[in-house]
Amino acid sequence: MGAEQMADGTEGASGAEDGDGTATAPPPATPPTAPPAAAGAVPAASPPPRPLDAIDRDILRILRADGRASVRSVAERVHVSRANAYARINRLIDDGVIRGFSARVNEERAGQGASAYITLKIVQNSWRTVREQLQGLPGATHIALVSGDFDVLLLVHTADNRTLRELVLTRLQAIPEVLSTRTLLVFEETDLDQGQAHPGPRPPAPRPPL
Repeated sequence: MGAEQMADGTEGASGAEDGDGTATAPPPATPPTAPPAAAGAVPAASPPPRPLDAIDRDILRILRADGRASVRSVAERVHVSRANAYARINRLIDDGVIRGFSARVNEERAGQGASAYITLKIVQNSWRTVREQLQGLPGATHIALVSGDFDVLLLVHTADNRTLRELVLTRLQAIPEVLSTRTLLVFEETDLDQGQAHPGPRPPAPRPPL
């Protein structure tokens, strides 16, 4: 109970007196109500993102390289208490900075021997429609709306070049809003975050997720 409510309650308890000196009970208190929203009012904008400090960025770097890192390990590496590290990670999740935790996959060893970046030119103002259809493509792992000579950049992984060809000719070019495509085969990939964070062999014992 707030200070103002306490003051109102004390004053109301004393009541008022009739002409004969008899005290009458005060009327029941009515809780305040919010004013009705005006018609056509614009909803409040979401708060701007909170700035990240050096410790937050170190935590993100560690979790990018190893999403299974324990809170204790993260705390030791950024030189804060375990409680501090736990609170910071939760805040990064609540603020939408960390969208989730996933496994890094070697696509070739997982049976996806062909990878390609595919550029697309699409009908104007059809991005949302095209994006929904691209999300359903087998092997699609990254989709971006970009500026420049083309409109969309798509990264796909398939079992082999024949499967990749079928994906482009049968699935992609059948989308009505796709005007043209260009396929760029990937010969070799380097994961920069993983390479910088793990110069040596990984420890063999698995660690529980956060």
